[in-house]
Amino acid sequence: MSRAVLVTGAAGFIGSHLVDALLARGFDVVGLDDLSLGRRSNLRQALACRRFRLVRADLGDERACLRALRLRRFEALWHLAANSDIQAGARDPEVDLARTFLTTYHALALAGRLKIRRFAFASTSAIYGEHDRPVAEDSGPLLPVSNYGAMKLASEGAVSAATQTILERAWIFRFPNVVGGRATHGAILDFVRKLRKDPRRLEVLGDGRQKKPYLHVAELVEAMLYCFTRGRHRLNLFNIGAASGTATTVREIAELVVARVSPGARVHYAGGARGWVGDVPRFQYSTRKLAAFGWKPKLTSTQAVARAVCEIAAENP
Repeated sequence: MSRAVLVTGAAGFIGSHLVDALLARGFDVVGLDDLSLGRRSNLRQALACRRFRLVRADLGDERACLRALRLRRFEALWHLAANSDIQAGARDPEVDLARTFLTTYHALALAGRLKIRRFAFASTSAIYGEHDRPVAEDSGPLLPVSNYGAMKLASEGAVSAATQTILERAWIFRFPNVVGGRATHGAILDFVRKLRKDPRRLEVLGDGRQKKPYLHVAELVEAMLYCFTRGRHRLNLFNIGAASGTATTVREIAELVVARVSPGARVHYAGGARGWVGDVPRFQYSTRKLAAFGWKPKLTSTQAVARAVCEIAAENP
């Protein structure tokens, strides 16, 4: 079997970390990215490796993709291309239709044309919506409150259907809030940038009591690869999250960023339970299935945030 894999969204936050991990494990990797959100600089390490090639192309341009990829046989397709800015999708639903759902549709079509029978999909905890209990893989009803979550849920349906036609096996990974170096969005990056602009004051949306589990990107990638090499079902579905029962408030994140970037800065909370339209202010996430499968994170949610604060602050001097 070929040791080559195709990664969409390869130059993005999570995609670039996945590329590095696949190369470290001996795979040949072709990264596909239109560089609208991703950055070549995220792939600096990968581009120095002879087993990596970056193809700049839009997934919607099937002819261009096939022309660039037709001479390769791939063991698997890892689909990470998506809109990463949930607030942008709230302002304009077309963003998530085009960048979150249709990228999945086109990635599946590409898998069919290239006869790639294994497909791994980056989904999200946002498909669950708001629940007052820990949500597991079989929790329902699934009622997302953001366009991003809705289009990821629709994408899961498309992947599931493809296991009955073109795919031999698929993996769906539902992510929590993921943090770490190379971040393109999120509270930590937002707070760091605000404090670089005004070291005396940090404006925070909401009341600071929003509380969610956070996972470091290195552990996310480790968990995905662990499940990918061991999943034996036609459709393998996992929540991936921080150490069981751990979560972090926005207030704690703000305090960690202030301590690292601008000690003594005053934090001002705008008020309200929800930071922005589509935000899920409090979330509990069950990772019992993943633990039973044999993988557990080493970092608590707040430890993951603290590590990410140092990384992101260093990247944004």
